[in-house]
Amino acid sequence: MHCHPSMKTASAQLCLLAYLTLTVGLTLGLGPSKNTGFTFLLPAGSTECFYQSTAMNDSMEVEYQVIAGSGLDVGFALISPSGHRLVSDFRRSDGIHMVDPTADGDYRLCFDNSFSKLSEKMVFFEVVINSQSSAGGGQDEWLDIVTSESMVDYKMEDIRVRGMDSVHLYLEKSRQVQAVLRAFEARDRYLLEDNLWRVSFWSCVNLLVMLTVAGVQIYTLRRLFDDTKRVRT
Repeated sequence: MHCHPSMKTASAQLCLLAYLTLTVGLTLGLGPSKNTGFTFLLPAGSTECFYQSTAMNDSMEVEYQVIAGSGLDVGFALISPSGHRLVSDFRRSDGIHMVDPTADGDYRLCFDNSFSKLSEKMVFFEVVINSQSSAGGGQDEWLDIVTSESMVDYKMEDIRVRGMDSVHLYLEKSRQVQAVLRAFEARDRYLLEDNLWRVSFWSCVNLLVMLTVAGVQIYTLRRLFDDTKRVRT
């Protein structure tokens, strides 16, 4: 199947935009949350699925947004490890879904663009998992070591809960907001470039029409004066 040159140009622009906005983030720091963000191109007439592993009694938040492509809409389905369809969105530009608590296994995140036969879509999605099982593993060991080796009057547990965990939570929220803002910026840039092309095209068409009308008027006036001179003579 051969593509029209304009379609190839649009595809190249989308690929460049995807390269500029590609974001893959894994945060496994002091806190129990695990974040994954990804930007990908969804071809026309196809469906792409991603898998996210979770443990029992965790919580998972899924957020997606269509950044570029005709219509700025895709279908989305979230399927549990047992095969039950938990979420089913049809032709949405964005969405946020929460699963709490989660089951032990792999959740399937599917993005559907089968209804669009010509336009590919650029999609950004982020998965945030708040793990309850691994919340205290490494931190408790670090706390025991510090407590046994240092003689301080303050309780390390209070310092961790009130200080380090709150700072880590704020940093995670800031990172999530920045990722969403980058997705919004990429979509707005795509819309501006697309609108600029349309405005430029129709401006050229209007200018051509005006020049054509002006030329016809000048030609008509000249013919009118020539006919008047001939009648007088």
